[in-house]
Amino acid sequence: MKKLIILFFLAIYGLAGFAQEADKIVGIWWNEEKTSKIEIEKKDGKFIGTIVYMIPEKYVNGEAPKDDKNPEEKLRERPLVGVHILDGFVYNSENKEWKEGKIYDPKSGKTYDCYAWFENNDLLKLKGFVAGIRWMGKSSEWYRTTL
Repeated sequence: MKKLIILFFLAIYGLAGFAQEADKIVGIWWNEEKTSKIEIEKKDGKFIGTIVYMIPEKYVNGEAPKDDKNPEEKLRERPLVGVHILDGFVYNSENKEWKEGKIYDPKSGKTYDCYAWFENNDLLKLKGFVAGIRWMGKSSEWYRTTL
């Protein structure tokens, strides 16, 4: 009975460690060019990212840039601030990466498969790719910050 109780507590401890590791991605991140801040949060068990800030130099006549490259014509007039650019990421503890996600590139209006991993606690690397070929993609580095 003692062993069973010990195993139970070890399992609970292990699950807590897994959750902490998975949630490390949550927070505010500068994009690589340091022109936008993206907030990554957990929603319904998956991680999503939303543009929450753009540097004032990007504003035109006091308005945030529009999503003018979006393939859906009706979305081209929406401001980029508030747009979800990351969606559906799940944590893979074996590889220590977030996978099965999508990343939207507002510069091109295209959406790519994507995965992410840490180089250190404040440097998040993302790689967008197509056709399931992970090594044929484009990488980006995001830097932890505050709002």
